[in-house]
Formats: sequence, structure tokens, C-alpha cells
Amino acid sequence: MKISIRGDKITVTKSIKDYISEKLSRLDKYFESPKDIECKVLIKVKNQEQSIEVTVPTSKFTLRAEERHQDLYAATDLVIDKLEGQIRKNKDRLDKKYRGIPKFEMSFDFETEEDELTDSKIVKRKDMDMKPMDEEEAVIQIELLNHDFFVFKNIDEDCVSVLYKRKDGSYGIINVK
Repeated sequence: MKISIRGDKITVTKSIKDYISEKLSRLDKYFESPKDIECKVLIKVKNQEQSIEVTVPTSKFTLRAEERHQDLYAATDLVIDKLEGQIRKNKDRLDKKYRGIPKFEMSFDFETEEDELTDSKIVKRKDMDMKPMDEEEAVIQIELLNHDFFVFKNIDEDCVSVLYKRKDGSYGIINVK
């Protein structure tokens, strides 16, 4: 994996780069050709807290996670665990959506535990007057980006939609027609 590490209000030393690179190499097993994947890492310092943000863009989706901790090395461990959890949690959805698509970057040859597989369902929908994809792909995107909402052009409903994460962990969607 090609790794680009940038520091904001912090000098990125060789030992920090080496540690982050070593930890990110754990993700290589999830990609068909990890040498072609570019990973962007941003390290920030605010007061006593260190944060690390890792973004792994692929041709079909983007993995993203951010963690904060007083120790940068602990934050790095947490963010890698979070990214790995996102991949494992969404393995079946990604496999179903992208298996057989040429030049897809993910490898699905890893095991998941049954408790990791949870189905998130859209439980609320609003229609309002007003990146083409279907709702399933938007759910995958919101999970991988680790955001609270995701705006997309809904190809199933032929409108712009906002997918949002509810406090109870389920999903809601707003269609703008």
C-alpha cells in the first residue's frame, strides 16, 4: 500500500512513519493488489489529544476512520482496528455488490465471525420536493466512511437522497424529488 503521511501541528518522525506503515500493512490482506492502493494519513494535535485520520480511496468506495487519544501510537492501533472492523462488518455486502466486477480492489478470502455480521435496515423515510448509486451501496458508503449521513443520487428512486444514521444505530433516508 502506498502511504502518504502528513502532520498538522506535529512533526512526523521516521519512527511514527514506520509504526503507521507497519500497522497499515495489516490491511493489505483485504486487497487484491495492495501496491495499487493509495492511503492518506493525517495526524493532528489539539491540546493534549492526538488524532489520526486514515482515508483509503478505492475505485468503488472509500474507507475512512478517525481516532483520538493522548498517545499517538494508541490512536494508530485504534484506527487500524476500526478500519479492519469496517471491512469485516461489510464483507458480505461488498462481496454481493462487487464480486465479479473487473478490476475491483477487494479480496473476499478472509473469515468473519457471525457476530460481526449485522444487517442495518432503513427504518424511516421522508419525501421532499426538491454520485448515482442504489440505497444498498449508500449504506456501504456510510459505513466505510464512518459518517453520520451520506448524500447521493438515488438511481432506484430517480432523486437525490440523504442517508443518515439514527441514534439507535439503524438508518433513515430522505428523498428529495
